[in-house]
Amino acid sequence: MFYDQEPTEKTGYLDQSFRLFHIRDQQDRIFPFHYHDFHKVVILLSGKVTYHIEGKAYHLKPWDILLVNQHAIHKPEILPSLPYERFVLWIRDDLEKESLTQCFQKASDRSFNLIRLKSRMQEKLKEILFELEASMKSTQFGNDILSDALFSQFMVYLNRIFLEKQYIFDQKSYTCDQQIQELLQYINHNLTANLSVDVLAEKYYLSKYHMMRKFKSETGYTLHSYINSKRLLLARDLISEGMPVIKAAAQSGFSDYTTFSRAYKKMFNKCPSAL
Repeated sequence: MFYDQEPTEKTGYLDQSFRLFHIRDQQDRIFPFHYHDFHKVVILLSGKVTYHIEGKAYHLKPWDILLVNQHAIHKPEILPSLPYERFVLWIRDDLEKESLTQCFQKASDRSFNLIRLKSRMQEKLKEILFELEASMKSTQFGNDILSDALFSQFMVYLNRIFLEKQYIFDQKSYTCDQQIQELLQYINHNLTANLSVDVLAEKYYLSKYHMMRKFKSETGYTLHSYINSKRLLLARDLISEGMPVIKAAAQSGFSDYTTFSRAYKKMFNKCPSAL
């Protein structure tokens, strides 16, 4: 678990729209909190897993589906005595069919990432996933076209289910600290605001030292590190979209460009103008 370090970014793309992994392992390993430059779908097949995403701990059952949106800080917590088997999809944020990633933004807006299905829909998605896996391994004519079609089909159903709340909602499926959840939502929706410890503590009627300890306990990061990282990620996105660097820094909550430039270089190992 990282506390005073910046979050670890994991990248994984060349020019692919998506990648599918079917993984089965059993190891005594502690995963650090991290985030990705892409979206991720995790489908648990077997194992005893609690998945931590932005302050919520999801207690998973077989064939539960998690939507892990780009830049969401997360980690799995795995009981090593049981095999951990899962499908994992990595999905680009800039898909040609942009609507297929709406569910990830909605998951971020709702601060809720879990899809738990009734048996009929669960079987439908199982069938598509196994067909997609077989197609991606195939060398037959048109396997790439079929794989793209099956991926699109899977994502259409996933979006329908999540956007229309066609999943089973069980409050026992997750645990969280409500104050920290509200604090996380406020931070992520107000990155350009004054997010000093004093301001946040006053807003949520908390002792600032108690708030900082609780935040670190629930998220794995210091409050300062979390805010700084989210602002830098926003700045990088704005710069990649063509916004001038100085303007992107200001619109990401940095009042001092020198501080921004130094932090950006530390986090991404390059200057903000070197995208």
